[in-house]
Amino acid sequence: MIDFAGCGATVPLTGFGNLLSTGAIEAIKEHGFIGAFTGGTTAAAGGIASAIFFGYIASLVSKPHIKKQ
Repeated sequence: MIDFAGCGATVPLTGFGNLLSTGAIEAIKEHGFIGAFTGGTTAAAGGIASAIFFGYIASLVSKPHIKKQ
């Protein structure tokens, strides 16, 4: 997809989908059918973990605003 579409597959949202699909395809080649379920998560584990970590840090730093009714 990156060769065909160029920059569109490297944008964060579509880039994440590309990472999941590439990881799943490589895992299928290596582990067979079970790789379809494990490959995408394994390939994207660093991005998922950093999103959770930085989201948690942002929640500690920011002050919540409670909306009055």
